[in-house]
Amino acid sequence: MSIKGAAEGGRQRGSIRRHRDSLQVRISAGKDPVTGDRIVLTESVTIERPGVERFERAAMKEAEKVRTRLQAEADSLKVARTKSTFGALLDQWLPQAEIDPTTRMNYEWMIRDHIRPVLGEVPLVLLMRDASERLERLYADLRRCRRRCDGKPFIEHRASGPHECRVVQHRRGPGRPPRDWLTSHDCLGSGCQVIECQPHRCEPYSASSIRAIHGIISGALSAAVRWKRIPYNPAPAVRLPSKRKTQPRPPSTQDMARIIEAAHQSSLEWGTYVWLSAVTGARRGEVVALQWEDIDLDAGAVVLDENYVRGPDGMILKDTKTHQGRRVSLDPDTVRLLQQLKEETSKQLAALGISLTGQTWVFSARPDFSAPRDPSSLTRRYGRLAAKLGIKTQLKELRHYSATQLLTAGVDLRTVAGRLGHGDGSTTLRHYAAWVGAADRVAAATIAGTMPKLGG
Repeated sequence: MSIKGAAEGGRQRGSIRRHRDSLQVRISAGKDPVTGDRIVLTESVTIERPGVERFERAAMKEAEKVRTRLQAEADSLKVARTKSTFGALLDQWLPQAEIDPTTRMNYEWMIRDHIRPVLGEVPLVLLMRDASERLERLYADLRRCRRRCDGKPFIEHRASGPHECRVVQHRRGPGRPPRDWLTSHDCLGSGCQVIECQPHRCEPYSASSIRAIHGIISGALSAAVRWKRIPYNPAPAVRLPSKRKTQPRPPSTQDMARIIEAAHQSSLEWGTYVWLSAVTGARRGEVVALQWEDIDLDAGAVVLDENYVRGPDGMILKDTKTHQGRRVSLDPDTVRLLQQLKEETSKQLAALGISLTGQTWVFSARPDFSAPRDPSSLTRRYGRLAAKLGIKTQLKELRHYSATQLLTAGVDLRTVAGRLGHGDGSTTLRHYAAWVGAADRVAAATIAGTMPKLGG
């Protein structure tokens, strides 16, 4: 059974169909601007007592009201296609969002590469209706392949336009910039590089990265609620991929000793950087942001209140990740090591006719120590050192080493969290639960040792 409704000019808009013990209202709202699929708004009205004429008429009357409402909603969807898309919301929300430059840079490429191609043309009203289905489908695609390929083999070309998929390039001459490379197929000397297009291999996006994308979408939709564009934010109802529990794999004490020894053999500065990172548990950018005024050798403490990171326009100094500075105590061995580095730096600057001041950077690649080191170069250098020693570890695991050593030694959670710069102990507990358990066992043995012995 189907009951049609007439619109102006005799055109039929929507239908009311009998479906078991209910009436189903269907209204066409055109096509999805992204997928091209037909959009059909549907809603059902239950017949309280099927077969009884009075209740049948009441249900039909209610269905007519629903059809009128869905017709208005369909019209609003058509208007929204040109006046209120999610892409337009992003354009308005991102410039005024209160986020630091590094986060803004990450947001911009996530929006450009993953959000705008899929959701940019979707009307806000339509996104509200099927946010869960649409977003969960997007996240499932990214979990399978970050390029959202169709599963068919293809070549990932590294250049646009007509080109050879395997090209060997070499420089015109010494000192010429990279843009002056010449193409050649017979030179494979030390100055050559091979540009080779590769078959596509699916690389899934991690759950944490997808949650970051969802955070952007949810933040923009929250702004739309505040600006009264939409009545509520549908993002919290979306089911997100489970985030794997962090399993830190810090180097063992034996491996750490080998790493420290090899770093010191390379240079005093490099050895001090690795040592200081391990004993303070500071982040990579926090250590390279240190100036000598941040280190109090007399009191045996270091102030970590800045972070040297890459921003949209190059390297920048900003506050720490948690936006809170902290003062970390240093042991006598670390103080002596820093004192040696300070004396060596002072001698190096004196040879250039420069005096060491509080603003002199502690770790710098420049002879005059006029700028901090690039954190990325330290990550690569540490990776080469570990590979040479045959140790499977990364620079960021120096932070894990510090945390796990302190926790297994029985240092309380709050103190460890403070040294690491975590906002509260819950973050430390979430990342290092296994080692907190080990510290708890040490605590149990300690308290047992203080108790009186029971008689046999």
